[in-house]
Amino acid sequence: MPEKPVKLWDLPVRICHWAFVLLIPALWWTAENNEMGWHMRLGLSLLVLVVFRVLWGFFGSSTARFGSFVKGPRAVAAYLRSLRGRHEPAAGHNAAGGWSVLALLSAMLLQIAMGLFAGDPCDGATGPLNELVGVMTADWLTDWHHNFFWVLVALIAVHIAAIIFYLAVMRENLVGAMITGHRPLPAGKTGMEPVPVWRAILCLAASMAFGGWIWVGAPPF
Repeated sequence: MPEKPVKLWDLPVRICHWAFVLLIPALWWTAENNEMGWHMRLGLSLLVLVVFRVLWGFFGSSTARFGSFVKGPRAVAAYLRSLRGRHEPAAGHNAAGGWSVLALLSAMLLQIAMGLFAGDPCDGATGPLNELVGVMTADWLTDWHHNFFWVLVALIAVHIAAIIFYLAVMRENLVGAMITGHRPLPAGKTGMEPVPVWRAILCLAASMAFGGWIWVGAPPF
């Protein structure tokens, strides 16, 4: 069928995506080079962005919402079978890719959460919530924060491999769509349904407020 470019990804989704691409290597570099002040600032920035993306998954545009791309096992299996035969690109994340998005967001949240409690006061570098746990717990979380990063790297590697597969085999340029927000789709397929800008502003304000509360040690209200 003839294809036409349609709007697929809104600006908040694209900003979050490329910010993740920049922040995760920067967080690794700052940790490896003992730039812990910057590591914690960047970690807080990542926390704000992940929380925003989660909120946007409920209140954002149609293709950003979890309900549009998180499908059950049957839908995932049917989509994977379609790759071997007649295949049409999805208007958003496909059924398999949706679970990849959830896995990456969950892994980032878990990695951040462990970092919030990690550290050793004797070294002068601790997460903002370090004082809420005992020394042994903090040591355990520090070790996991260090090691679990490679689980996140593995998930990112799978994500990149899928992008290469779609480009080389399926002839679908997923990266270009995440840059421009548009993607050619068969005629008749609808693209993104936008939402008012004030929703993005409220989600950003809520995520920044949460990040600020965490930064000051999550004091009780």
